[in-house]
Amino acid sequence: MKQTFSELEYRRPDVPAVLETYRRLIAEAAAAADGPALVQVYRQHEAEDRAWGFAASLCSIRHTLDTTDPFYDGETEFFDEHTPAVGNIQLELYRALLASPHRQALADEFGEILLKKMDIAVKSADDRVLELMQEENRLVSAYIKLYASVKVEFDGKTLTLAQLGPYKQSLDRATRRAAYEAEGAFFDAHRQELDELYDRMVHNRNEQARVLGYADYSELSYLRMGRIDYGPAQVENYRRQVVRDVVPAIAALQARKMARVGVEDAKFCDLGVYFKDGNPKPHGTPEELLASAKQMYHELSRETAAFIDDMFARETFDVLSRPGKAQGGYCNTIPGYGPFVFSNFNGTSGDVDVLTHEAGHAFQAYVAQQEGLPGELASPGMESCEIHSMSMEFLTDPWHHLFFGPDTAKYQLYHAEDSLSFLPYGCLVDEFQHIMYRQPDLTPDERNAVWLELEHKYRPWIDFDGLPFYGRGAGWQRQLHIYECPFYYIDYCLAQTVALQFFSAHLSDPQDAWVRYLALVRKGGTASYPELVQAAGFAVPFEDGSLAPIAKTVGDWIAAHQV
Repeated sequence: MKQTFSELEYRRPDVPAVLETYRRLIAEAAAAADGPALVQVYRQHEAEDRAWGFAASLCSIRHTLDTTDPFYDGETEFFDEHTPAVGNIQLELYRALLASPHRQALADEFGEILLKKMDIAVKSADDRVLELMQEENRLVSAYIKLYASVKVEFDGKTLTLAQLGPYKQSLDRATRRAAYEAEGAFFDAHRQELDELYDRMVHNRNEQARVLGYADYSELSYLRMGRIDYGPAQVENYRRQVVRDVVPAIAALQARKMARVGVEDAKFCDLGVYFKDGNPKPHGTPEELLASAKQMYHELSRETAAFIDDMFARETFDVLSRPGKAQGGYCNTIPGYGPFVFSNFNGTSGDVDVLTHEAGHAFQAYVAQQEGLPGELASPGMESCEIHSMSMEFLTDPWHHLFFGPDTAKYQLYHAEDSLSFLPYGCLVDEFQHIMYRQPDLTPDERNAVWLELEHKYRPWIDFDGLPFYGRGAGWQRQLHIYECPFYYIDYCLAQTVALQFFSAHLSDPQDAWVRYLALVRKGGTASYPELVQAAGFAVPFEDGSLAPIAKTVGDWIAAHQV
């Protein structure tokens, strides 16, 4: 009988014992007489890392389920304090493994990419930045706790940000604007705290980079994100293509959408409405949506059927919004156990996106576990992990009717428009962060001015119409990734570009698209992002001219499927 998530026993790791184990492994790596001995050292590291990761992931999930729980609040502080030290001694082991004359045995056993990943990792941290990393963790935790505390008085109710979401899609324009104003009021009330937290984060991360020999954190971040076979120059070229080839297409799309809705002189608070009679909403209770997800994955393939049965048996979905629960959604894999999907259902189509997007992450984690891939190779870089999730949103197209019934065509149009329209926003977030870390001494007002300038570059159709918070250029503070995991957000764009190619392939041959997807998932982290994209038979989006055909194909489909 499989243990359910609630039955899992949490035990705080013994940090001195963990560190002592790694000191022994470092010595054994240095003394390894042959390749098999070195491989054995690496396998022992895998077991130790899995045990640490089990406790850390379990703590993290339970903390986000209830940020007011004092026990897991304290345990989160414990991991904030000790994770950098454990991470650094693991890097010392990597250095010893890489220095061994028998290192090729690791490549022969696990693939050359393992050596590449370890080499990148050892360049990203060491004991000299230990205290800075600990402080960074505390700052991130403070932001998460502040964000989770959001309570907005609206419509006679006390709401979380997720619960406010449906009001921002109301058919009544005044209600939409009032919802944005209520949201902005919270962030404006905490303006100084948010500005100070970010300022401290930027300077902290830049100092880490300086100590390690990098110009600023934008350089260091590429190593910490595990990016292989591409760098900032390639990403900059990608952003340039988005401005040239995608932004004009979306500007036309936005104009057509607002005409469809019947709104003239559209403002920011109008852009979340896609249809005159309202956005498509899932039909059914949360329990019914989960039941539909189970049916969908049972019918999609035998692999997804086994996966979804495992998720339900372990009770590893938590999707209801409630006070004290952290905002957002995620999939977190508990090493040695399996994936966990976290969300905040609010009655919008985003609820279904969770059951396809986050379940896409979970499916890949489940497959990696079944394949027995070691931790370093269980998943690729995040830009490739997001391919698994975003593509699953499109490949489940034949089952969308289970969630939306007569509104299925509306949802599919909405989803395609929203997916393409995301690319400029993701690039905006990425370029903003590059500027922030290269100019760390900008004042809060100067940072906001940069954001507004980039808004005009990437989303010139937006008129904030004097909205509080958004109108002064502070909307970036609502984007958790900018605080929590800098330079991650472009990964969504790189993945979405591939997912849109999976969408096109699915339109031509659904079965072939699924076979290609499953092959990609099974590769896990055994190849770099460009290699994985090429192996799936798609254009690598760093190549100049790669985005224009994607924008045209998806744009043509959108134009032909107006409802």
